[in-house]
Amino acid sequence: MSNVDYDVVVVGSGAGGAMAAYTLTKEGKKVLMLEAGRDYDPKTESPMFRTNAEAPLMGAGNVDKDFGFYDATVDGGWTVPDEPYTTAEDSDFLWWRARMLGGRTNHWGRFSLRFSEHDFKGKSRDGLGADWPFEYKDIAPWYDKTEELVGVCGTNTGLADMPDSAEGILQPPPVPRVPELLIQAAAKKHGIAVVPMHRAVLTRPKDDRQACFYATPCGHGCSIGAAFQTTTSLIPLARKTGKLTIITDAMVKSVDVDDKGNVNGLTYIDKKTVKPVQIPARVVILAASACESARVLLNSKSKHHPNGLANSSGQVGRNLMDSTGAGLGARIPALEGRPIYNEDGHTSNHLFTPWWGHEMQARGELDFPRGYHFELGTGFGQPGAGMSGDIQGYGKFAKDQVKKNYGTGIYFALRGEMLPNEHCYMEIDENVKDKWGIPVVKFHFKWSEHELKQVEHGLKTAKLLLETMGAKFTEPLPRAEEAIAKGGEIIHEVGTTRMGSDPKESVTNQYGQTWDCPNLFVMDGGVFASNPHKNCTLTIMTLSMRNSSWLATQLTKGSI
Repeated sequence: MSNVDYDVVVVGSGAGGAMAAYTLTKEGKKVLMLEAGRDYDPKTESPMFRTNAEAPLMGAGNVDKDFGFYDATVDGGWTVPDEPYTTAEDSDFLWWRARMLGGRTNHWGRFSLRFSEHDFKGKSRDGLGADWPFEYKDIAPWYDKTEELVGVCGTNTGLADMPDSAEGILQPPPVPRVPELLIQAAAKKHGIAVVPMHRAVLTRPKDDRQACFYATPCGHGCSIGAAFQTTTSLIPLARKTGKLTIITDAMVKSVDVDDKGNVNGLTYIDKKTVKPVQIPARVVILAASACESARVLLNSKSKHHPNGLANSSGQVGRNLMDSTGAGLGARIPALEGRPIYNEDGHTSNHLFTPWWGHEMQARGELDFPRGYHFELGTGFGQPGAGMSGDIQGYGKFAKDQVKKNYGTGIYFALRGEMLPNEHCYMEIDENVKDKWGIPVVKFHFKWSEHELKQVEHGLKTAKLLLETMGAKFTEPLPRAEEAIAKGGEIIHEVGTTRMGSDPKESVTNQYGQTWDCPNLFVMDGGVFASNPHKNCTLTIMTLSMRNSSWLATQLTKGSI
């Protein structure tokens, strides 16, 4: 190994890794970032102005592009060439990876909902799962800092499920679409709030990024930087300090230790030469995504760490959680034939329904713990490969039917909290290796009755709201077991290196510092002690900012 000429090595360039690099370099620390995927520049590569009509199969998804031909994810998805994974016989799990600079932030939905006091202390409330080792008030100021830096639009609602931001932090939200206002009116009749979604999309210019002009799908990537991704924000900002070095196509194989078992570097495979490279390190931050970071730790075995690095608790790879997912939609007669106009907005729901059942659960009125929310699919979307509805005939007669039905669909996408259970975990499959010779992950996954009853309640609620708007259903609702998404399908997997206050029950402390190795940190979704129904990216970034700030202080003091 050569001499160490940087303070911290960060593995991963997505939400956690890029925020760690940004925070540390702003504090004057030299950072080396390793990214398993290729370099990527959305300013020159984004197909944001391309239409489905220009794409093969009208832009439809396939095994190479799960979310459509123009999706920003390159060299990734649920299937990655040369990088398999396996599942147990009784399990069904999908693992999404984005092998590119910026990771999943090039792809995510940009939903940016704060976790609340309910979310951080769920076990104290209902005895299930695990509490986080801090309270909401401890992280609230860091949420403010992250929202201000990232640029989040929305409003303070005062609702228990949506903690308010400090005054002036949130940017103005886009106005609701007509169908969303209809949903809001219907939900109000049943005591359910429908409020502006918080999204990491700029509605006002910020630093070098422009405001959204409501014209192109965020999933294509955003060359103007309005839709947040680290490749147009945190990474360029960190580079401006002159203290960030990035190596792409660097597939980390292991975190290495000295003859006393102390972390002293990493080994990665240079994907271009397929040769191993050893990197010395004073401090290592794993932020490669929950399952990838856990994979690195489990593959980092030595005589000092026979069960994998930082795994004296046996909790690395355990507590695997994803968000629940299900949905129900219908055509609303009241929306037929309305005037057609540009209803794109920022291409995702402007309104949504936060969880409204905390008090009902406290009173014991629901047969499931924790909560869910509805994301709303509405409006005049870009035409795709298929025509919705039962179209009769052909020619003008068929076209008139399509035009009449255009924009009449409303879809409720449920996203809910999952509790950890003993059947959900990942381990190393020693019998299978990827192209780089690294043993792969084997997944075990099973939904519990908690999640199935939650989905059952959600489908019934969605049907009630759709019927309130005039929809008609001729078929019974699907069973929860049939309706619920596969594990990993919502791409919110967390918990595999969870934080806690007890080294026997957790992998890291509240700062992401591993109990076993003081100079080894985890700063991705793996540290989550629970998986609230909200998108995890805002909290990953917030924790990374807070924990990297703490790390910078420790480095300055010489404590690490």
